[in-house]
Amino acid sequence: MDLQLTGRVAVVTGASKGIGLAVTRTLLDEGARVVAVSRKSGGELDALAGPNLLHVAADLMDPDAPGLAVERAVEVFGGLDVLVNNAGGPPPGADLPRFGFTTPTDDDWRDMFEFNLFAVVRALRAAIPHLLESDAASIVNVSSGNARHPGPMNFDYNAAKAALTNLTKGLSEEYAPQGIRVNTVSPGPVRTAWWTDEGGAADIIAGATGSDRDAVLERGAAEMMSLTTGRLVEPQEVADVIALLASPRSASTTGADFAVDSGFLKEI
Repeated sequence: MDLQLTGRVAVVTGASKGIGLAVTRTLLDEGARVVAVSRKSGGELDALAGPNLLHVAADLMDPDAPGLAVERAVEVFGGLDVLVNNAGGPPPGADLPRFGFTTPTDDDWRDMFEFNLFAVVRALRAAIPHLLESDAASIVNVSSGNARHPGPMNFDYNAAKAALTNLTKGLSEEYAPQGIRVNTVSPGPVRTAWWTDEGGAADIIAGATGSDRDAVLERGAAEMMSLTTGRLVEPQEVADVIALLASPRSASTTGADFAVDSGFLKEI
């Protein structure tokens, strides 16, 4: 299926690995021009280099960074059609999961909201004036299944993602009549560096449960989170949904939340 993305300009945050890298690769394959935003590049992102890819090195904890990334997209490619707010998860220097409500400090809460919500708000403020000039504008915010499935861990992260999901619905109400579709994709646990890196979620859960990281990645996490497919989500599976939502082929889809979560979310 032709997603009608040839020549479209997209900004993707958190683009150097995981979901963001998969989104960047997929949009490029569909003919889009992509501004890949991340603190630093990496071998896999560098391998995608070409005339349709621009890497912008930016730390989204810097309040000026989202706006600068959007402006570079407009400067280099002449406009903006798609914004994918993918960057999120543990802020720089933080490790998740964190167990219990009293574990995160005030600073932890501030950093979590800065990275997962306020950086998105700033990117939206910068992008919307340009998206209003597009004839097929789309915003996709990457939230989380935990936004609608709270539990006794990662209270700060879950709350920030719940706010993002709420924000997305409100944005759709305001801007869909003006030609900007706004949707969320809510992954479950995805096999990314957050889980697989040394000291990441797999190691933390293994330490808390007396297991080992390989067992957590292969079956322990899926069992603990009651994933009906029995496995973690692959980044490409999330990227495929994001690409479809970015596409003009989804012209009547707005204000929606798509779970790509291996059956994590049980609620209707």
